This record gives sequence, structure tokens and C-alpha cells, in this order.
Amino acid sequence: MKVRPRDFPREDSARASSAASILARDALPALLAALRTRGYQLVGPTLRDGAIAIDRIDGESDLPIGWTEEQDGGRYRLRRREDVAVFGYTVGPWSWKTFLVPPETKLVTAKRDAGGAFTVDAGLAEEPKYAFIGVRSCELRAIQVQDRVFLEGPYVDRGYRLRREAAFIVAVNCTQAAPTCFCVSMRTGPHHETGYDLVLTEIMEGQRHEFLVDAGTERGRELIDELALRPAMIADVEGAEAAIDRAVAQNGRKVVTDGMRELLYRSYEDPRWDDVAKRCMSCGNCTMVCPTCFCTTVEDAADLAGKEATRTRKWDSCHTLEFSYIHGGSLRPNARSRYRQWMTHKLATWIDQFGVAGCVGCGRCITWCPAGIDITEELAAIRRSEEARHGGH
Repeated sequence: MKVRPRDFPREDSARASSAASILARDALPALLAALRTRGYQLVGPTLRDGAIAIDRIDGESDLPIGWTEEQDGGRYRLRRREDVAVFGYTVGPWSWKTFLVPPETKLVTAKRDAGGAFTVDAGLAEEPKYAFIGVRSCELRAIQVQDRVFLEGPYVDRGYRLRREAAFIVAVNCTQAAPTCFCVSMRTGPHHETGYDLVLTEIMEGQRHEFLVDAGTERGRELIDELALRPAMIADVEGAEAAIDRAVAQNGRKVVTDGMRELLYRSYEDPRWDDVAKRCMSCGNCTMVCPTCFCTTVEDAADLAGKEATRTRKWDSCHTLEFSYIHGGSLRPNARSRYRQWMTHKLATWIDQFGVAGCVGCGRCITWCPAGIDITEELAAIRRSEEARHGGH
């Protein structure tokens, strides 16, 4: 839950918050060490290939301390901050689905022995327990969206369930947003409400550098108790709230979500789809970096000796021509139909399928599109187009 100053009595400014604690900056390594002691493999932000990427880390030294990024349509650049903020960035090209729904998963392996008999292994490979460090609110909402895809309904993905249930989530409330962020419009951030084990809010005021910590689960509370953190005061909570409010003000994109689903259903033949098709390269970048996209393909392969065959699931994209191929040809033979499918699924049909939009406002698809195509602008353009057809009504 989000801790608000109004949750505490106003008459005593020194009164401690029963819901939150304070983690000193130099105690962060102890938090990470406590997770490793519990058998978790740490996964968090780190500098890699000119970006802040999510990857396996060993400890604090791997975090992008003092680094941030500049993002806009088709543009991403790392730059140094003027301070030593630990979580002073927004989101990079990798999302947490990389570890919950790996880009490549071996489903079945069949081997033939010298006598010609086959043995089939369809078991799940043993995987480490992950502790996700620095999960943003929009990203946690994306994980919860994928929960609906892989855990609810008649077909449960066993691998996803095991990885998801084992994961310990150390979330982070955003204190900085990028020009491509629109989580406020999508009501997915920048603050966390549920779904985390621990949530941190980085407070930097003058010489002060601390984290407000709140527990969302019993195992999170046990970790706080082990670290013997001091209780938070109202001033601490207010400092954290002020930092989050700055991120709200920094959201660089906005969308009008009222009537969004119905608007897209009415706009299958809107001429804007032709305009975006001239710019879209059908490269699939938007789907690869999206934290909720879940399209996959299955590939079968055998060795030349005929002794081993494997079936592998790999990430795929609705932007590829082959993805919608059936006997006789592709259902979506051009960029117009494929981009329309992607955007309409994200903002309309996904709501019918799963009860929520498939977009969480992280802005990755804007940043990592080589052509700088902006989903918020495309939605706004379609809305303007409809208004123009109906004389502004």
C-alpha cells in the first residue's frame, strides 16, 4: 500500500509510522546479503551494453549507482547523474519477463539409445529462486498482467508458476520519470500499492540518503525485523511522498483512456493505420521490450544422427509476417494490419480477454522503436481523426 502523511496523526510530528521503517544507505548491502543467505539469486539493474539492463547481480557494486538515462522516441543514452542515487533511472530495454518467461525454454527432449528405444524428458529444469531488486510500479503491474495470462484460466504454465511463486520482490517507488513515461495516465504508477514483499522509496535531501521501507508480506516483514531498522517518522514519510510526487509531475506522455477500447473498435479502417504503416519497420522491437507481450512460437529440431530431438518455445512477435501464417498465407500480410493488431490488442481486446489493458505506460515501445513511433500519439491521432469525421462531436 502507499503510505500517505494523512494516515498518521498530525498533532505529533515525531510520531513513528507503524507501517514503514528506515533503511540507511550503507545498510543496503546487508539487505542484499540477507536475501542471498535465504538462497535467492539476485536480479536487478546493472550497466550492460550501453544501457541499464536487468540481469543477475552479485551485490551493490553491480547496481547503476549514480547513473541515469535520456530517453525519447527512438533514442536512449546513458548519462551520469550529479548525485549517487541508487535507483535514479527509469526503465531500460529488459523487463522482468526475461526471468519469468525466458526468451527460450526447452519444453521436451527425446533421446534414442543404442537399442533404438526413446526416452522423453518433459520435466522442468531446476531454476534458482530469484529476488527481483528495483521493480517499478508499472513493471509490477505488468507482472500481474502476465499472471492473468499464465496462471488464470484453464491452462496454467507450470514453469511460470514455479518461477513466480518463488520470486521475492523488492519494489521501488519511482522518484524520477522519463519523457516517455505515461504510467499516471494508465493508473499503474509511479507508486506501488500491492504485490511486493518489500518496497523502497529513495530519499535524498541534502546530505541525507536513506530508504523508506514498507513490507507487503510476512516474509518481507521478517527481513525488516532481521535488519533491525528504525521506525519511520512522519517527516520520513512526507519526504518519500514528495519524491514520488516529483515523478508524477515528470510523466512525459499522457493518454485519454476513457472510451479507449470502444474508440479502437470503431477505427479498424481509420486512415491513420496507413500513416503508421509507412513508418513501421515490422521489426518487433516494441513487443520484445514490452513487459506484458507474451507471444511465442514453438520450434522442433533434431540432430543429424537422429538420436536427439527437442521442442523449444521462443519469444515471437505479432509484427512478423510468419506469426499469423496459416495454410494458404498470412492473415496479416502488411505492416498496417500487424501494427493495428498489436495496438488494438494492447488497448482494447486485451481488456476483453483479461479484464485489464495490456499496456502499463512504461514507454519502452516508444524509446526502442527505431522509427520513434509513439503509441500515445497514435491513439491521440485516431481520436482526432474520429472527431474530425464527426465534426468534433
